[in-house]
Order: sequence, then structure tokens, then C-alpha cells
Amino acid sequence: MMLVQITAAQGPAECERAVDIALRAMLRDAVKHGVDLQIVEENATTFGFKSVLLQARGDAASGWLRQWEGSVQCVFASPFRPGHRRKNWFVGIRRCEVPEQGASLDELDESDLRFQACRASGKGGQHVNTTDSAVHATHLPSGISVKVMTERSQHANKRLAKALIAMKLQQLAEQSADAARHDRNQQHWSLERGNPVRVLRE
Repeated sequence: MMLVQITAAQGPAECERAVDIALRAMLRDAVKHGVDLQIVEENATTFGFKSVLLQARGDAASGWLRQWEGSVQCVFASPFRPGHRRKNWFVGIRRCEVPEQGASLDELDESDLRFQACRASGKGGQHVNTTDSAVHATHLPSGISVKVMTERSQHANKRLAKALIAMKLQQLAEQSADAARHDRNQQHWSLERGNPVRVLRE
């Protein structure tokens, strides 16, 4: 499974618009290169998107995707802040590793997942499956939820939703580990002088 994410990261509203611009450019370019590019998940805002998750299919998909990976610069005057001098806005495009099998997916307890059938919707237009096979899945313990609409069958969408939740849980665990490492490093480099818990003398 080949997934790619376009993200505005912590960028301002203009970067959210830039994600929309990059998304439309990628969809057009994918058609030219014979790549089937579908929207899997989107985090839409008033100005565009915070992020969009896409699925790429086709023999040329991997090579095509390499031409897009990294930082993409969008050049436009801000429509939200007239007179703002900045015209260069950046978004990140990267592949996402999705566990189709393995510990992270196997450890998911089915009883922790709630699936709900729904109708696909969003800004994807013809690139979004419009049948009722779309699935909204929630991991109850964490509150993580995904909406999957790329597959033609509800069963396939459920399988993909489960894989996406496993990926998000894995990312959450990695972020927690990174935060813990950061805290340990901060503690390593910071030392409170005075108010000792014990005094040692030689």
C-alpha cells in the first residue's frame, strides 16, 4: 500500500491554501503519468487543508512519487492578508508507512474499534468514491478516528481504516517516546541549584 501525505505542518492559513494547490497539481500530474491517485483522508479548513492523505496505485506510482517527495514551494500573494510581503509558502510531501500486517496491526483489539458506514464527501470531486461503502472508524481508547472512502467495498475500506488507525497509534507512540527523550535531555542539561534533596560531604 503506497500512501503519501501533503501537510501544512504548523504553517499559517496560506500554507493550508498551498496544500490545496499542491493537491490539485498532484491529481493533474498523476493522470498524465497514468497513476491512480485517490484521497484517503483529508483535514479540511476554511482556507484549504491542514493535511491530505492520498493513495497512489499503478506501475509508475513509486517512480512518479519520488518526483514529489520533499518540500514543495507555492508562490502566490496572500489572499488573506492584503499587503503582506511574503509570497513563498511551503508544504511537505512524504510517503507514509502503513502496517498491513505485523505487531502494530495484530495488537489492535477489534472490540476497541467502532465502524460506521457513511457516504463519501469532501473536496476530492471525481477522485472520491461516491458510493455508500465509505467507512468512519474510531479507536475508542485513544479517540483516533479516520474516514476511508477510496475502496469500492465496505470490507476493503474497513481493512484500510484499521491499517490507518494502527499507523496513527504507531506515530503517537513514537511522538510520546520522542517527547520523553526530549524531557530526559532537558533534565540532563538543566540543574536546579539550591534546595538539594540531600547533601554529600567528603
